[in-house]
Amino acid sequence: MARIFAFIEHKSGVVSDTAGELLAAAKKIDPSATPTAIVAGSGPELEAACQSLCASFHEVWKIASEALAYPNAELIRKALVGVLPQGSIVLAAHNHFGIDLAPGLSIKLNAAFVSDVVSIEGLEGTWLKVVRQEFGGQVSAHMRCDLSPGAVIGVRPGAFHALENVTSSGQVVDKSSDAGTLTASRRYVETVVAEAGAVDITKHDVLVSIGRGIQEQENVAIAQELADVMGAAVSCSRPVVDAKWMEKSRQVGTSGKTVKPKVYLACGISGAFQHLAGVQGNAFLVAINKNPKAPIFQVADVGIVADLLEFLPELTNKIREMQSVSVK
Repeated sequence: MARIFAFIEHKSGVVSDTAGELLAAAKKIDPSATPTAIVAGSGPELEAACQSLCASFHEVWKIASEALAYPNAELIRKALVGVLPQGSIVLAAHNHFGIDLAPGLSIKLNAAFVSDVVSIEGLEGTWLKVVRQEFGGQVSAHMRCDLSPGAVIGVRPGAFHALENVTSSGQVVDKSSDAGTLTASRRYVETVVAEAGAVDITKHDVLVSIGRGIQEQENVAIAQELADVMGAAVSCSRPVVDAKWMEKSRQVGTSGKTVKPKVYLACGISGAFQHLAGVQGNAFLVAINKNPKAPIFQVADVGIVADLLEFLPELTNKIREMQSVSVK
């Protein structure tokens, strides 16, 4: 079996929540494997990320360079080509950065490429059986990927639950010299931070998140009423912002905010990866959708097939009843 690597992202030394998910995905490919984490960056932030990963990965490869102070997929592709053994299997999160990194990396490695994998069904010889989604998540495609030349696999954030009670006393291996000289045709200019709204959805433990299924702006009040009785906040997917039913600061997803609630109610949200990538931290995900084939049900902890305009008021009333009983 070829060696499995997971490219791990970090910000300010804090490792992405997808690290544990990529480890879980690697174990789905080969339960006996000891995957190696690869981290790139510079300075104390890189060192902090490496030490954090040693708690779950047996080995952590470090690529340090001042050129990588800000993540640049073009440079990281060049670095990975220099350090990866031939025939490697590389896992990366299928998010904004991973979408930039992975396809070009597979070409440079002359390896197979599969994107947006939501499930791994196992090996048949050198062929890996995976499930990915097509047509905006409306179709689940069962595919086989030949691992013999190596492979680069994009894993959808949230599709795999991080393994529990994983402990390791991993070691950091410096691969910076193998990465070679790193120069790129593009450069980091600046980060533009979105303006904060009246409600900071990143600070709430419970979110009632609404999507296109809310149908019209007047119905947002139904979700707000439920959020009020739950002590939660209302967030949303991009179509709700595009329709100008809620402000941009309430949007969850790759083009919105990343949230880490304990409970996430996805109401009328189909489950596109762009939205789910914004829900981190192993939230307990409850999906409410009238379409039983909605992709959101594949990653939800609890799925409810119902018309949310009917279900949410009933849920609100039930919670009020329970609260009144507890007060008495």
